[in-house]
Amino acid sequence: MGINLGYWTPVYGGFLRNVTEEGRMAATWEYIREVSTTADRLGFHTTLVPELYLNDRKGTDAPSLEAWSLSAAILAVTEQLRVMTAVRPGFHLPAVLAKTVSTLDSVAPGRVALNVVAAWWAEEARQFGGDFPAHDARYAQAKEFVEVLNGLWSQTPFTFSGDHYEFEETIVEPKPSVHPVVFAGGESEAGREAIADFADAYVMHGGTLDEVRSNVTDMNARSERLHGRPIAEFGMPAYVIVRDTEAEAQRELERITTVDENSPGYASFEQFRRNSQLSLEVSRREYSVGTRGLRPNLVGTAEQVAERIHDYADAGITLLLIQASPLDEELERIAEQVFPLVPQEALTSALR
Repeated sequence: MGINLGYWTPVYGGFLRNVTEEGRMAATWEYIREVSTTADRLGFHTTLVPELYLNDRKGTDAPSLEAWSLSAAILAVTEQLRVMTAVRPGFHLPAVLAKTVSTLDSVAPGRVALNVVAAWWAEEARQFGGDFPAHDARYAQAKEFVEVLNGLWSQTPFTFSGDHYEFEETIVEPKPSVHPVVFAGGESEAGREAIADFADAYVMHGGTLDEVRSNVTDMNARSERLHGRPIAEFGMPAYVIVRDTEAEAQRELERITTVDENSPGYASFEQFRRNSQLSLEVSRREYSVGTRGLRPNLVGTAEQVAERIHDYADAGITLLLIQASPLDEELERIAEQVFPLVPQEALTSALR
């Protein structure tokens, strides 16, 4: 199977919770622009732009960038890169978001995708006035949110009456040139069932090969039952360390995973665990980079990492979202050393 290599945009200025300084990485447009244009030139397929109004990696007092305005800027300075922007329904009006996406598609036709997130950070919702219902209710809201988006992108005018939203003869013009791919992720029973119903694609936390195979099998079965077709794409984040020798890579891994419970990002990790229904326990070591990015174990020489990536492609992953530090330097290294060993394939996903 083919796999596309993408990356995670560091809106928080870095990926490491235990390491304060990460080279030139910073929560600034100047740095994100450099990373974006570099990744576009090198041929990375997709970037995921996470939506967090507080910084969950470096501490809530640290700066972080807003996802949707940042995505507009990334799309404007790139030519091929697909931009998958996270959206939490509790912070957005769906009709306004539908209009935003349509506008972004006019900037970069066919290069806009969404990652619908049910949200997990109660403190962030409190500070920013977001709607933060109980866990399962957040997925029900997300499902209805996507129903509204789909309706507004395909019908004019659009009328809808649901538990969370009501619209009467609403007009969104222009429509997107192609239907944006809708990703979503979740591990609870309610989350998986809702996502299989409303999403085109599934993005999971980093996992072992067995965990990924189980997720792919489960989500495809749910989608086949509900829609008669499999999930279009499976994405997974992974923290990647490529070095000339395995010993060098392991030394870097040890450096970034020395856990400091007094680090500013540790408190947000505890909130994440409390407000999410995870399928497995996240270790404090895994917390060091977030999104279980170390669990796939993409650490070693270019040949070792490439072999593991091939294994994940065989397990069903179609999009790998790379985290690395410092990102500008590591994307160059990965493109030079790993790309020749992992040919990318343009995805032609069947949109719903």
